[in-house]
Amino acid sequence: MASSDTGVSETPARVPDGTKFTSPQGTRAVKGGIKPNALSAVPDVSRKPPWLRVKLPSGAQYEEVKHIVHSHRLSTVCAESKCPNIAECWGRGTATLMLMGSVCTRACRFCSVSTGNPNGWLDPLEPLEVADAVALMGLKYVVLTSVDRDDLPDGGAAHYAACVAAIHARSPKTAVEALTPDFGGNLAAVARVLDAGLVTYAQNVETVERLTHPVRDPRAGYAQTLGVLKFAKQHAPKTLTKTSLMLGLGETDEELEQTLRDIRAADVDVVTMGQYMRPSPNHLPVERFVTPDQFSAYRELALGMGFMEAVAGPLVRSSYRAERVLEHNNLGL
Repeated sequence: MASSDTGVSETPARVPDGTKFTSPQGTRAVKGGIKPNALSAVPDVSRKPPWLRVKLPSGAQYEEVKHIVHSHRLSTVCAESKCPNIAECWGRGTATLMLMGSVCTRACRFCSVSTGNPNGWLDPLEPLEVADAVALMGLKYVVLTSVDRDDLPDGGAAHYAACVAAIHARSPKTAVEALTPDFGGNLAAVARVLDAGLVTYAQNVETVERLTHPVRDPRAGYAQTLGVLKFAKQHAPKTLTKTSLMLGLGETDEELEQTLRDIRAADVDVVTMGQYMRPSPNHLPVERFVTPDQFSAYRELALGMGFMEAVAGPLVRSSYRAERVLEHNNLGL
């Protein structure tokens, strides 16, 4: 879920969503991840409500982060996933860095990252470039994520761990959170990343069990993600574990409550909940817009189940204000 195969942060703007393009490294991919389909003609349930309106990116700090990202040939989840919080996060000098390129081997129907087969390509300089960028931004807490790389034997775990190690070597006081792929359920790969030294390990369940396969790629799985999270806590008990849910995809309150119980049963410390927003007409439509008051009620429900923290709000994303999760105040929202 990141940049073009050279590491450059975005594929050319002239490439329309749903069409094929060739990356500079020769990977054939679908821009935005999903081709036009029957859902392309299905509208969202309504227009976006006012609480989902955000300001356009601008300002000196935003431009500085943009320059650091581009000059180090890096990708960010902020740009590739069309995150609504990019103006706020880049405006305060932080970004969530995406590893291993911009072409994902999976095609989840909620995600705007381009999909294809990178055929084993990795940028050997990326660990050093990531470490340099973190140092230049002066980050005391950094979130790393990545595309799925099913084309690699270990899913990219060794490369991921190398990036974490490079950050620790360059900025020893910087805390690292990793939002990783599920590595196909390969627990040795999960351990490889955990052993690199994380304060928080995250893997997103994304939605309720019934909707998992309309929403996620067939290679992902509800039980698989819960298994990865449970293993992570067992393997590294002092590392916080976290997962995230998108709401508005057609889940019921009863299903959401059961999902929260399943997540808590996997000994997950933190859960985040935010509004699903359709990245293009080719992706799944929005079935409902959850109100801020409903998000508040869901947060209280989760806290009552024993989560260390539950973060909920329309614009909440897994890595949003991640460094503030232990303030126990819904990230100040």
